[in-house]
Amino acid sequence: MAEAVVGLLIGKLGEALAKEAVAYGASLLCKEASALKGLFGEIRKAEAELKSMNAYLRDSEKFKDTDETTGIFVNKIRELSFRIEDVVDEFMYKLEDDKHGGFAAKTKKRMKHVKVWRRLALQLREINAELEYTIQRRDRYVIPGRQGHTKNNGDHHATSTNQTLCSTREEDLVGVEGNAAKLKGWLVNDLEQRNTKITTVWGMGGVGKTTLVDHVYKIVKVQFDAAAWITVSKSYRVVDLLKKIAREFGTSISSSNMDMRRVVDVIRNHIKGKSVLLVLDDVWEEGLWINNIMPIFPTNCTSRFVLTSRLYEIASLATRKCAIKLEPLQVRQSMLLFCKLAFWNNDSKKCPSELRDLATKFLQKCEGLPIAIACIGRLLSCKPPTHSEWRNVYDKLELQHIKNVIPGVDTILKISLEDLPYELKNCFLHCAIFPEDYILKRRRLIRHWITAGFIKEKENKTLEGVAQGFLNELVNRSLLQVVMKNEIGRVKCCRMHDVIRHIAVDKAEKECFGKVYDGCGTVLLHPTRRLSIQSTNVAPLNQSGGTHLRAIHAFTSSIDIDLLRPTLASSLLLSILDLQGTEIKMLPNEIFSLFNLRFLGLRYTRIEILPEAIGKLQNLEVLDAAATSLLCLPKDVEKLRKLRYLYAFTMRLENSRRDFCGVKVPRGIRHLTGLHALQRVTASLETLREVAALTELRTFAVTDVTSEHSLNLFRAIMNMNHLAHLSVDTLGDNEVLPIEALNLPETLYKLELTGQLQKTQMPQVFSSWSHLKNLNILSLWSSKLNEDSFSSLVTLRSLCFLGLYNEAYNGKIMCFSAQSFPRLRGIKIHGASQLSQVKIEKGALESLVELRFSRCRELKHLPHGIECITNLEELYLVDTAEELIEKLRKKTDSYKCNEEHMKIRHIRKVVVRLTEKNIWERIH
Repeated sequence: MAEAVVGLLIGKLGEALAKEAVAYGASLLCKEASALKGLFGEIRKAEAELKSMNAYLRDSEKFKDTDETTGIFVNKIRELSFRIEDVVDEFMYKLEDDKHGGFAAKTKKRMKHVKVWRRLALQLREINAELEYTIQRRDRYVIPGRQGHTKNNGDHHATSTNQTLCSTREEDLVGVEGNAAKLKGWLVNDLEQRNTKITTVWGMGGVGKTTLVDHVYKIVKVQFDAAAWITVSKSYRVVDLLKKIAREFGTSISSSNMDMRRVVDVIRNHIKGKSVLLVLDDVWEEGLWINNIMPIFPTNCTSRFVLTSRLYEIASLATRKCAIKLEPLQVRQSMLLFCKLAFWNNDSKKCPSELRDLATKFLQKCEGLPIAIACIGRLLSCKPPTHSEWRNVYDKLELQHIKNVIPGVDTILKISLEDLPYELKNCFLHCAIFPEDYILKRRRLIRHWITAGFIKEKENKTLEGVAQGFLNELVNRSLLQVVMKNEIGRVKCCRMHDVIRHIAVDKAEKECFGKVYDGCGTVLLHPTRRLSIQSTNVAPLNQSGGTHLRAIHAFTSSIDIDLLRPTLASSLLLSILDLQGTEIKMLPNEIFSLFNLRFLGLRYTRIEILPEAIGKLQNLEVLDAAATSLLCLPKDVEKLRKLRYLYAFTMRLENSRRDFCGVKVPRGIRHLTGLHALQRVTASLETLREVAALTELRTFAVTDVTSEHSLNLFRAIMNMNHLAHLSVDTLGDNEVLPIEALNLPETLYKLELTGQLQKTQMPQVFSSWSHLKNLNILSLWSSKLNEDSFSSLVTLRSLCFLGLYNEAYNGKIMCFSAQSFPRLRGIKIHGASQLSQVKIEKGALESLVELRFSRCRELKHLPHGIECITNLEELYLVDTAEELIEKLRKKTDSYKCNEEHMKIRHIRKVVVRLTEKNIWERIH
């Protein structure tokens, strides 16, 4: 993915050139100005050459594995790009460093740096000359006509994706029955009506899209007057596709030179008044359908279209509710498919008991991906079914990675990677540095991407907005799997399929993007850019150095930070150091010399103190010290003027009303005017006065608030015109939160309040917030609302999620009136000790999807009216009255028990739990 490296470098070169005027303006010496002029000239030359080259790299990347000349060239360009990046990063590092100190100190530094500028200019001149020579050498050895292959090789993807020998045969179909019946119904129902219906089947490469559609196509095509199956793939010519469609429909194309307009006329004349079925397999561009295929088909015929794709954009073209997303197979289905293939010559098609454990291990590697199961199953079918033979295959799988043992899988999945824009390639490869099966959290990923320089503002979007779009794109391309969404449906956690990760890790290492260190084998960090430490044995890293490293991520809790000191000392240009989850208690001094550091991750560590030296990290953008043992931040934090995210809070003891408490911040916090997030600070009059200057905040959380703080707090919040997430926590349970004067900004989408609320003021307060059209999430702790004050919440009609925790509600009856909360999708009620009855009037909670009650021990009956919430999908009853849970667990014919089950029979998932009795059961 050399174009990803070059694309990132072009951005850095642009940033360096933007510093030109500043550098000359600050120059104190004529010699320095002359040296700088030469350096900027070489930077400008490198930028121009790389910009011209990037488009070529994007096209030639896919051929570097099959074309040796192209492969050598691409690898050389990557190497030179890294060398240019080293020069530019050192230049920017020194230039920034010059800003600090008094006049005498600056003069001394600049005199010293004259030699540095000349050295860097000379290095860059030599690299540019080598770059020019490399291009000439490529042109000298390129085979005539070879450069045209990127345009016309329409069979490249079709061969690798659709003619692989590892595709599943129809007799081996497993787990498609439900989707096959659904797809068949969409295609053949209402054929007598002259209408058009578009269905889509989408999912990651190798998940079985083509197999499913092919199975249904063979069954239903006889019911249509004309039927055609066309494999599109990523490379295609529209006129060739149209000719294929015409031939499949049974029309005669008189000449291979027939133009596109004539082909369209032939197709239209042939299908007029007929019923038509067209399958477009492996579609990569929605424009193909919208602009080239759909307009061909007249409205006076019955048309059924099926599109398969890896992309969400293609899936969204479907007629309403006619899209199927294929997911990897479940464990039972995976084993069934595996046995059909591995033991095809055995009548029982069952796995012998002595091979069961190994079969399970193979399937864990395949992770439910049918193409991988098919490949490994057929490979094993050629081996004697003995433990030693299978163990030998498995050992090779472990040693050589999945791509070398299961032919075809890597080729199929690499196509998805080749299609990524270069900005997304960097983001995708970054995901591979996390351990296998690791849960990737959205916010952490986005902060990594931004501080690594992968994200640039565009189309009036913030960096965070662009990064969120990139994450959605990777999910929509099935390269990341969603694990959890938040209360409003946004991706919260995701993971990378193991099969894809194997390929991504291999790719990242070959491309020098990043290296996973697991303690095995020889350690050679040069020239890799990112290091993922997944072993406690880090001593060997010291022998390999880290001069080229830009990021270090540690994923082992018991790492000895002292053994990392030499690596940190040599990694002067390091921009990301993420030690999240490690058990370190103190930061080594080497960290405070990392002037280029943008991200310092200390979340879930045992850090108790941050030294004043933290102020040396002048380029720091993210300081994440959440869930540590910190009680206060050092004074010199106020020197971190580029800081965008500051997270710091301490975990509370067990059985408290909340899990965390804030930290004390120093005077001068007002200088951090670029902060987007400040979470969580301990309230004081002085602190809240300073926070009022932080007008760019999007996230603000404050703890230990008392009534005397309210005026300062409310004034500070009024200045936060971009605030999206606000959390306010009072000092204790008996402290009343005086929110009647709280004027919230219209940008607010998430509000968390902990502490008693003045019941008599609630109607006026919530009524005054009715203008908050973006307020989607409201969470209350210890608010002690009753029946009357709860009813005033209905004015917040934009809510999508409502959470009431730890006596936030202490009434006996909770009533949801008719038409209330029309957009609410989730409700969680926890620790309502007096709640005994819930009433849901008809027309209330029409959008509710999830309802959860926990520690509501007086709740002995299901909510009255729950049967009317037709969209409800999930119901959780955790530590409610034992009487209610036992009633739902019983499977008897008594009328009374059946009546309870009848109320919830429309709910897809019902779970009950009694913690003390260790009971957990899914009712249905």
